[in-house]
Amino acid sequence: MSLFLKPFLFLYDSTLSLLLLLFNGWSLEDSAAAHERLEADNNAAESEWMQIQYLWRKTRSLVLLPVFKGLVIMCLVLSIIVFFESFYMNIVILFGKLLRRKPEKLYKWEAMQEDVEAGSENYPKVLVQIPMYNEKEVFQISIAAVCSLLWPASRLVIQVVDDSTDPVVREGVDIEIAKWQSQGINIRCERRDNRNGYKAGAMKEALTHNYVKQCDFVAVFDADFQPDPDYLARTIPFLVHNPDVALVQARWIFVNANKCLMTRMQEMSLNYHFKVEQESGFTRHAFFGFNGTAGVWRISAMDAAEGWKSRTTVEDMDLAVRVGLHGWKFVYLNDLTVRNELPSKFKAYRFQQHRWSCGPANLFRKMTMEIIYNKRVSIWKKFYVIYSFFFVRKVAVHFLTFFFYCIIVPTSVFFPEIHIPLWSTIYVPSMISIFHTMATPRSFYLVIIWILFENVMAMHRTKGTWIGLLEGGRVNEWVVTEKLGDALKNKLLSKVVQKKSYYERVNSKEVMVGIYILGCALYGVINGHTWLHFYLFLQATAFFVSGFGYIGT
Repeated sequence: MSLFLKPFLFLYDSTLSLLLLLFNGWSLEDSAAAHERLEADNNAAESEWMQIQYLWRKTRSLVLLPVFKGLVIMCLVLSIIVFFESFYMNIVILFGKLLRRKPEKLYKWEAMQEDVEAGSENYPKVLVQIPMYNEKEVFQISIAAVCSLLWPASRLVIQVVDDSTDPVVREGVDIEIAKWQSQGINIRCERRDNRNGYKAGAMKEALTHNYVKQCDFVAVFDADFQPDPDYLARTIPFLVHNPDVALVQARWIFVNANKCLMTRMQEMSLNYHFKVEQESGFTRHAFFGFNGTAGVWRISAMDAAEGWKSRTTVEDMDLAVRVGLHGWKFVYLNDLTVRNELPSKFKAYRFQQHRWSCGPANLFRKMTMEIIYNKRVSIWKKFYVIYSFFFVRKVAVHFLTFFFYCIIVPTSVFFPEIHIPLWSTIYVPSMISIFHTMATPRSFYLVIIWILFENVMAMHRTKGTWIGLLEGGRVNEWVVTEKLGDALKNKLLSKVVQKKSYYERVNSKEVMVGIYILGCALYGVINGHTWLHFYLFLQATAFFVSGFGYIGT
């Protein structure tokens, strides 16, 4: 470092000598004195720089290295936890398939049939709710699909829970409802003059109407969901013949999964959630999180758990946990699917992921002690809900994915003394990725892109998780996920979405993280980290692609 400073010291000496000549004139004595002063200044500068170097080395060895080593150890522990959780869930699924543990074998199921004397009166009365908020592009799709459900007309009530503030949308909903009413469908619209509690508040108020008291069960479909006509015929028998079952949940499939690369990545993640996380929870404990839509509830079970609450942005999960703690069982039907739409705009997906990560973390904070002190369920089930359902899947996995693979691993190029084992950077993430892609075999060749994209999204999920745990300023932020409906299918996107300028497309957080990872990659190349910089260059590219808006439709 002293060699690096010598040119600057030479320039300093020369400049000072010139100034002395200009102001003091030339004399041998003055020149000698000035030279002595310059030598003293140079020695002092070198001494100060050596002190700075000494302090840096001490700080690095006594503070930075131990802290970084501790963070690495913490991430290694989280890697093991996440890996074994994923491995265990897949083992449960494997044994479930080998033993053919289908819901129809675990629970009584008989098709509903009309009674010879009573006719359709032996069918339970079912309420179907369609919550929506300014769903201009998709409300017709969901209303049409729900009105086509095969169920006796006298035993079915359809309720459009409309919180829309756009007068055009409200008028369109009214026209659509009038159309189906003219065909003999019992459908009505419920509106309120505020948005208190968002979706949970709207649905809670809609359940207070007198005609709802005649209904035994309530099915929920968000505004972009399209159930098949036999949906009720396949789900309601589980509730009718098994009085201890409170919820029947169907699996989501996606009408626009092939629209762009971002929707393909979402399909891979959500397929794993449904086919592995949800099904393993059903197989192990008859418990899983309600997905907010495509499910049927027993209204009496909801009432016993105090119904909908709007204390978090995941009112569906909140309801499921409270009902589960009352001892009710849930049934997951992997073979029953409901079509819906994935967000194809990156901004909409970011808002959705913030809500899906912030809400569970905040609910974890609010309900941990309630779960611990619960007397109705076993210790094993309480452990599962706290550790597996909440801590590992809603907190640890987000923190590990972003902090370890996007911060710790890149930063390790500055700390070559600390060795990060290969099993944590190659073998464990490879196995977890394989577990995920097994749920979507057709996308196996996209696994590398999926890993890089998931690491980018983990930044938003980690931020949302911390906000939820700490109850930060955006903890209750609710932004409705924008859906484009037939606009994408009919190539009318330009009429729905206005083009943004280049600067409006830039996402600064992704760009900043990309710059940091790129800097680490370049440092790794210069200092001979022969394999790590390949991953870092790819990950930095993924952050830049997302940061500059070249993702989604």
